[in-house]
Amino acid sequence: MVVVIEDFIGDWWQRNGDEIERFRRRVHENPELSHMEFGTTDLVAALLSDAGLQPVRFPNTGLMVDIGDDRLDEVGEPVGRLAFRGDMDALPLTENTDLPFSSQSPGVMHACGHDFHTAITLGTALAMAEYDREHGGVPVPLRFIFQPAEEVMEGGAPDVIEFGGLDGVARIFAVHCEPKLRVGQIGVRVGAITSAGDTMEIRLDGPGGHSARPHITADLTFAMGKLLTELPGLLSRRVDPRTGTVLTFGAANAGYAANAIPSHGTMLGTIRSADVATWRGIEPLMRDLIEQVLAPTGVDHALKYVKGVPPVINDDYCTALVAETVRAVDPSALIEAPQSSGGEDFGWYLEHVPGSMARLGCWSGHGEKHDLHRDDLVVDERCLSVGVKLFAGIVARYGRAEADSVPDDPRAERGRHILH
Repeated sequence: MVVVIEDFIGDWWQRNGDEIERFRRRVHENPELSHMEFGTTDLVAALLSDAGLQPVRFPNTGLMVDIGDDRLDEVGEPVGRLAFRGDMDALPLTENTDLPFSSQSPGVMHACGHDFHTAITLGTALAMAEYDREHGGVPVPLRFIFQPAEEVMEGGAPDVIEFGGLDGVARIFAVHCEPKLRVGQIGVRVGAITSAGDTMEIRLDGPGGHSARPHITADLTFAMGKLLTELPGLLSRRVDPRTGTVLTFGAANAGYAANAIPSHGTMLGTIRSADVATWRGIEPLMRDLIEQVLAPTGVDHALKYVKGVPPVINDDYCTALVAETVRAVDPSALIEAPQSSGGEDFGWYLEHVPGSMARLGCWSGHGEKHDLHRDDLVVDERCLSVGVKLFAGIVARYGRAEADSVPDDPRAERGRHILH
């Protein structure tokens, strides 16, 4: 008897959901910063090994595991693996939620839902491993990537790619917690769903001098003011506004005394763009504009420009696969996600293979919608089952599509509980 994955995953969650919830709480209680996810890596590796799998660790932190044997298609070509990514790192924030399993690491907390992403990826891997053992194999070879360092520039994804994380992968998927959506809702978007994000540091230098005689020195604070006010405006006249390109300064520091023109100053800012072509060419434009603005002031400068992450540009087929997986259960749960101006290093994977990231609703429906990267973020744990069942549903639907468009087993439309 063929057991349909969508039916199997509902039963699996009934038997194992509490264990995945306990895992998530343990990770939440013991958060680790980027490139320091040693405990989380050890815990995930141990659980995968206990399930009879053979996880492959990356050189520092993070790991991946394959489920399903390599196979060839009807013309003798290797069948590419379907990959799922869960990021593991936390943020340098002090938790303020009063949860019974709040962070026990001072100044570190999971304020972006990565504990959920890791738990969902682990739960799907364990479920698919059981299905593989007990029901004649998974319909398509799978890979589960537990990625470090999503929260820092340029992200941990390039390291994963360098370590072979995408070798043999045909498509890749991920979810990201979204507190603006209610639990059970899934947000999808074809094309860019996030933006590119770079950072820059401008160091200004001048001779300094008395504030009574700015004409015989170089007025560094005046030059800084020109950059703060003119640079964003100039950028808006040199870049197509439809690209959603935005420059914002977050810090500007110079001087200590009211009657002394400082000799040094520093400015910190971010540049975000929804257009990948604009992002790739924006650094030389910024260097040119900064030089032009400062030229009349006599102030010297040095620019440290740090390239961040590209936009997450969702593939149309992969996004349709996610949408159809949700729509088959509850069409009202499918939401068109707006494009975020935030960055996500999942975009690096999509530079190499097609894929899609979906927004995973995690608001309980009661009280305030706690935003990401806040010290009071509380995520509704019911979204764990939503994420696991969504990933498993993608495996099932993709597997059927790969099997020469064999019609869906009618049992696949019965008894699914992806959204509740």
